[in-house]
Amino acid sequence: MLNSKSPFNHPYRKPSLGLSLGIFLFSISLLAAGQVFSSIIGGISLKKFEFESIDGGSINLGDFGNQPILITNTASNCGFTRQYDELQKLHEEFSSDGLVVLAIPSEDFFQEFSDNEKVKDFCEVNFSLTIPMTTITKVKGSSAHPFYRWLAVEHNFRPAWNFNKVLIDSAGEFVDSFGAFTSPNSRKIRSKIVELLKN
Repeated sequence: MLNSKSPFNHPYRKPSLGLSLGIFLFSISLLAAGQVFSSIIGGISLKKFEFESIDGGSINLGDFGNQPILITNTASNCGFTRQYDELQKLHEEFSSDGLVVLAIPSEDFFQEFSDNEKVKDFCEVNFSLTIPMTTITKVKGSSAHPFYRWLAVEHNFRPAWNFNKVLIDSAGEFVDSFGAFTSPNSRKIRSKIVELLKN
């Protein structure tokens, strides 16, 4: 027989109404916090990523709310530079449906001019580009732009060369990445863009 002073000898007591209500409210607060956190790491997080525009001013990815974005790190003196034509074609075909095609020139692979005006003039003269473009930007390593550091940490994506592409959906979520050998107008990329624009 258990001793009357034993901690195992006390009858079970139902939690009080106040305690139950407190547990319920605490659970609701945790759920809400989880939803807020999900929003922060999702579409809202894009607002943190701002670039300098090659035309002056800035480009904030959060300003493209509810629009899918195809982002490409580019270079003017690369064997893949001709892909500018295809990026422009995607822009002309799908921008009215909501697609944003963004070019991010980078000298990280030693094939870009060191001057933003030269990059801008080169693209206008040779490709008649009208897509939004940033100034020359670091895309790899510890000094990479925060957007590319985010891609590396959260999605294990690091540009291996020029004209690597990243597709972001209208909610700001990472969809897929593509290497330099995957043409912007390839079926692989176009099919994903068309699917995103349907949603």
